[in-house]
Amino acid sequence: MAASFSTSTSSLASQPSAPKSHFSGLRRSCFKLEPFSPSHVLFHQQVGAQLRVSTTQKPCKGVVAMAGSGKFFVGGNWKCNGTKDSISKLVSDLNSAKIEADVDVVVAPPFVYIDQVKNSLTDRIEISAQNSWVGKGGAFTGEISVEQLNDIGCKWVILGHSERRHIIGEDDQFIGKKAAYALSQNLKVIACIGEKLEEREAGKTFDVCFQQMKAFADSVPSWDDVVIAYEPVWAIGTGKVATPQQAQEVHVAVRDWLKKNVSEAVASKTRIIYGGSANGSNCAELAKQEDIDGFLVGGASLKGPEFATIVNSVTYKKVAA
Repeated sequence: MAASFSTSTSSLASQPSAPKSHFSGLRRSCFKLEPFSPSHVLFHQQVGAQLRVSTTQKPCKGVVAMAGSGKFFVGGNWKCNGTKDSISKLVSDLNSAKIEADVDVVVAPPFVYIDQVKNSLTDRIEISAQNSWVGKGGAFTGEISVEQLNDIGCKWVILGHSERRHIIGEDDQFIGKKAAYALSQNLKVIACIGEKLEEREAGKTFDVCFQQMKAFADSVPSWDDVVIAYEPVWAIGTGKVATPQQAQEVHVAVRDWLKKNVSEAVASKTRIIYGGSANGSNCAELAKQEDIDGFLVGGASLKGPEFATIVNSVTYKKVAA
């Protein structure tokens, strides 16, 4: 794939030249550095209990290690990359790749190439848009309406991606309304959430993610056609590394939020995928985490064979005792 991501936050690809370090959790260094209300303490105790279960229990041989009941899901976000020729090559690689049957696979080309991809890509892989307008089309220069996406055969749209939030300036409520309108027109939604580096360092990971979740919950009529993508913005192009355990602890907290604020049924069936520098090298260990139901892939999705490797990481959900 000739196209490549820039060195800005628009890249999910790892940057080997940057020094790598690890965060030790969701709060700043240790809990005693920040005062907590009784409700915070109770929440951490509840989440901690769930984490101990999810990370120490081993499923029986042949059992799929997923806390949720949804099918494994892998999306490829091509962002603002590609040419007609490079995308033709990528589609060819995807068409010839051998991918596991028990995975929902979606790719999101740039708008101008959606029709090209739709007409040449195997039906095994569905098409997503990278954004959509908040309502019916009309005099909105530069926007793409949900109706237009439906017309050209899109099945999904990515909404709330960190680049839309922090570069374009979309807020939680606007994103929630966009999701509601897309769903009302039968376009499925990949709903992105995630905290920035300074929010992580300030111990606000849960606060930020839950606030973003609430904006979706306040707007969407149903969660049946929603996939949640957790993307820690601090793991994108910063040299900070999100470990599988760190990703898992946010995923289990988000699932618990759904259980408490929406319903137990929605918490079980809603897929929560991971979107922070997922690639062919780290996908296996991430996929083993019980509450990681798949991936939203950036830079690695521009490489057909590597994207297929990530899709096929579903096999690591089947853990021997």
